[in-house]
Amino acid sequence: MDRLDNTIRPYAWGSTTAIPHLLGTRPTGEPQAEMWMGAHPGAPSRTGRGTLAEVIAADPARELGARTVARFGPRLPFLFKILAAGAPLSLQVHPDLTQAEQGFADEEHRGVPVDAPHRNYKDANHKPELICALTEFDGLCGFRPPAQTADLLDALGVDSLKPYVDLLHAHPEDAALREVLTAILTADREESAHTVAEAAAACDRLGGEHAPYADIAHHHPGDPGVIAAMLLNHVRLQPGEALFLGAGIPHAYLNGLGVEIMANSDNVLRCGLTPKHVDVPELLRVVRFEPGDPGILRPEAAPDGEEVYDTPIDEFRLSRHVLPQGAAAHDLTRDTPQILLCTAGTVRAGEHELTPGQSVFVPASDKVEACGAGTLFRATVIV
Repeated sequence: MDRLDNTIRPYAWGSTTAIPHLLGTRPTGEPQAEMWMGAHPGAPSRTGRGTLAEVIAADPARELGARTVARFGPRLPFLFKILAAGAPLSLQVHPDLTQAEQGFADEEHRGVPVDAPHRNYKDANHKPELICALTEFDGLCGFRPPAQTADLLDALGVDSLKPYVDLLHAHPEDAALREVLTAILTADREESAHTVAEAAAACDRLGGEHAPYADIAHHHPGDPGVIAAMLLNHVRLQPGEALFLGAGIPHAYLNGLGVEIMANSDNVLRCGLTPKHVDVPELLRVVRFEPGDPGILRPEAAPDGEEVYDTPIDEFRLSRHVLPQGAAAHDLTRDTPQILLCTAGTVRAGEHELTPGQSVFVPASDKVEACGAGTLFRATVIV
């Protein structure tokens, strides 16, 4: 079992205080957006035996277990993070596995450099993800029913939004959403900036359900993604609640601290709220234009006290143990690799005492018990 030394990524949207507060360290004044736990080549966790990527590469069967290697290959299938949003992230979607394989092969065939700013597919994998709130956490997830969005836009009293309002009353709903999103993303940028400014002022004046979009516009003035964001459900998670983001579901994280787990992929197609490349035709091929409830997840209790966040994929499995003082130790031994993360209190995992923000990697089949008084998140796979 290895204690992990993890990299904190300083993305501009990161909170300057949330991760330091969790870790009990002094803020630097710079954004601290994500703490990565895993073996991703971009920032692998460090151990006493080398980086976690090096440790796994040296003996995949020992570290991951035979079943994990047979199912996913000789690499850790997931990336685990602490995410601290102090400003809205880009509005984005992720491809399904077939779309990723096809898109990656196409760009490779066309010789698009993997680091090119207009490249869509960094790898051939899909990127389902799960965000679980540690504090109140605001986000956007999936399309709101079009008639509700029409009412939201109509209340702004912005004449240039009237055509979108009319389209959103059309049927079928998926075609209406597709047409409106296409119109938003292909509109003249100068005209669009005027519309966004008017809409932002109206959102600020109205408040209530319009308030989140006023805040988004404050961070991204003139960006057509502000109007695109209004097509989506606004969600406020309470601590312990989660969202699963499957393929084709447009989403954005707005504010708050959470733990995030995802398949090991960098494939992102952006819809707005970003200066980065937006490939509208490819985006429209990937987005699922299906309105509906975003589906807040709450953990399901197992007999041993484990609380599991149920998702429809196998690359990761997230659960937590809320350990009361004096309770018997919990046996966490599995024949799959695990990362254990403390987020509250003090927890002993094997020989390691963990305080908030500290984590360990547990190789497959290594015996591990957890006890103490605190909250322990557990990331592993399903095989």
